[in-house]
Amino acid sequence: MSLPVSRPVGAAAALPPEIAFLAAEGFDPARLAEAAALARACGADAATALMSADLIGEEAYYRALARALGAPFLAGDLRLGEGTRYPESLVAGLAPLARPAGAAFVCAPRGPAIAALLREGTALAVTTPRALREAVFAANPEGIAAYAADTLQRHRPDWALGAGTQRPRLAIVGLLAGAGCLVAWAIPASVLIGAWTLVQLGFLAMVTFRIAAVSVESEPAPSVALSDAELPVYTVLVALHREARMVPHLVAALARLDYPAAKLDIKLVIEADDFETAAALTVAALPARFEVLRVPAGLPRTKPRALNVALPLARGSCLVVYDAEDVPDPGQLRAAAARFAGAAPEVACLQGRLVIDNQEDGRLTRCFALEYAALFDVLIPALASWQLPIPLGGTTTHFRTAVLRRVHGWDAWNVTEDADLGIRLARAGFHVADLPSDTLEEAPRTLRPWLRQRTRWMKGFLQTTLTHARAPRETARQLGVLGTLCAVALVPGTVISALAYPVLMGRAAWDFALFVARGLPAPGGFWASLPTGSAITLFVAGILAMLLPAALGCLRRGWIDSLAFVPLLPLYALLVSLAAWSGLIELIRAPSRWNKTEHGLARTSRSGTLRIG
Repeated sequence: MSLPVSRPVGAAAALPPEIAFLAAEGFDPARLAEAAALARACGADAATALMSADLIGEEAYYRALARALGAPFLAGDLRLGEGTRYPESLVAGLAPLARPAGAAFVCAPRGPAIAALLREGTALAVTTPRALREAVFAANPEGIAAYAADTLQRHRPDWALGAGTQRPRLAIVGLLAGAGCLVAWAIPASVLIGAWTLVQLGFLAMVTFRIAAVSVESEPAPSVALSDAELPVYTVLVALHREARMVPHLVAALARLDYPAAKLDIKLVIEADDFETAAALTVAALPARFEVLRVPAGLPRTKPRALNVALPLARGSCLVVYDAEDVPDPGQLRAAAARFAGAAPEVACLQGRLVIDNQEDGRLTRCFALEYAALFDVLIPALASWQLPIPLGGTTTHFRTAVLRRVHGWDAWNVTEDADLGIRLARAGFHVADLPSDTLEEAPRTLRPWLRQRTRWMKGFLQTTLTHARAPRETARQLGVLGTLCAVALVPGTVISALAYPVLMGRAAWDFALFVARGLPAPGGFWASLPTGSAITLFVAGILAMLLPAALGCLRRGWIDSLAFVPLLPLYALLVSLAAWSGLIELIRAPSRWNKTEHGLARTSRSGTLRIG
């Protein structure tokens, strides 16, 4: 929209140069003064403040800028020349023209660059940032698709899963396992019993992390807040795919963020052929701080590939990733900015707390909520305080943008890009800290979508394992002894324990039942009794590792009514085991398939904000 027309007044001379020229164009000086005051209050440039407050439309502003510069204004079908580069042309706001129209180059300046152009003059044509972005994407869609898919592979192949099948690696693992089984037939029974005992002790070490986490106190929220002027520019990334139903909900949730509009850079990333979501975003009439990026067609069709398209265009020094169904706490960005400001440079990421809001939809969602309470309210805060590797949660992950670029973003071929990125950050020497700020999420309420989602997670954990186990000695050196044990327990250990859960826990439960029925174990000495003793210990420890963190998470959240469902978690773990086997099979058959989770189906909302229909 354009501002009301009036005559310029002398006060315009006091306006910042990036908006002062608008007074001579006939725009309302009072509105311009309002934008200047907003800019001073939040420490932003006045042009961004003016457009972010929707006091002027983007095209109206840049048309006026072109007139003030005496330069041609280009809009619509913008044809760029061969020197166009992604992302460099968009970062610089400058690209060559294929058919010069009074100028060889076209520019779409932002922030301080606008004042510099006005001060120095220009021989460039002018366009809007949106028009330049669409023209750059249209000039080389295949190149942008390849950039998003393969950047990590090109720069750090040792960190990347890479395209293609994992069957050769899996075949080697299978052959080794088969050889081990054949050898087991030939070795003495005492050695086999000892090996089985070591396996049980290995699983016992895995559950120790979960039990020990119960002893760690949850950290309070940051007590020192930053003023608007001290706050950094914050980029918000949301990857959407077939999420038209969620668009009004998402826009409303992001609009409630308590952060200066001039310092918000919200990018909604959609696939080029997702016309339904694109239409819903058009109808939503997005505020100026929202930007829609259309990802060129290409493989793999995954969330991390979409995020990689947006990462080089992020204007914020801090960046957060949300999902379409998320409802973040309105003060979360301020809390994260304060947390980063007070943290050491090695703290590259903050993991916020994910909370299942539709837990009253059924027993499945109740167990999902308990699982998240254990993970995000107990386990992750403990791991963060110990500075151990953390497989990230995929959403409500806040980053220092420079560090995220330094590790080359997300692995587009890994379907749990969050877990992989958490391990990669640890290998690069960075830490993840806890952010005690909530984001409400929707859990699948029926078994089929739950199984599809969990299959993807388990498959991605296996992909992450294959990636970082290529050079186990180097990975162990980078993570350290305790970090390596933690990473093994949380990534491959999660899948292996889920695969083996029915057998191990069934055997342990049987040994425990015999122990209770017979009293003390049969005579035979310490070594003969060790397998039974370790099985009983594993059974008790495994049950405690499931129940204690979930119960503590409920208490920390005040969910007293949910405590009654904690005993269901051992049965819920059988479903997790089914998902692990499904993930293993899918890793062989369809390694890059992204099992999309449909949102907006919740029947209940504990907070009253999540329900869509």
